[in-house]
Amino acid sequence: MGEVDEIAVPDGPDPAQELYPLVIAVAPSPAERLRLAERLDGVAPLLLVADVAELRRLIAVPRQPPGVMPAPSTPPDPVDDALLIDSARSTARYGDQEVALTRLEHDLLTCLKAEPVRVWSYAELHRAVWRDEGLERRADVQSLVKRLRRKLGELGTGVTIDVVRGVGLRLADHRQPRVGGG
Repeated sequence: MGEVDEIAVPDGPDPAQELYPLVIAVAPSPAERLRLAERLDGVAPLLLVADVAELRRLIAVPRQPPGVMPAPSTPPDPVDDALLIDSARSTARYGDQEVALTRLEHDLLTCLKAEPVRVWSYAELHRAVWRDEGLERRADVQSLVKRLRRKLGELGTGVTIDVVRGVGLRLADHRQPRVGGG
């Protein structure tokens, strides 16, 4: 009971000061982030973000001195002409308007917004949103697109989901260009 084991402390640099690898991955859909997490499990600490803007927000957090509590975070001020997706709250915001999104609506909008110029096939969207292989039910996607278009309309944004005949869907911005006076 009175025995004490000695703990050997290695000579050399302080382990807290050593550099460790960190893998940062940007993947727009939750399904892609899950796949990356499974594939990179155990390789190194992993930070998965939905887009580069989210990564920039994470990196831009100012360092606080020890013992000082950080100020409560406030939602970022929306740019007046940007469609913002808040993944944590599952909402879409445009200007001062906001709508709640279901998980499926959120995943579809996030997928389309990640590459707005890209035309996504129905099969690709079905896999990304419903996360199931082999099922490519066009009606599921069309029904979800209909609900999402209505919500985008409620926001008053010119952003909508367009059908590219024979190919699939893409996110498009149909707002008129602003004309500045001088």
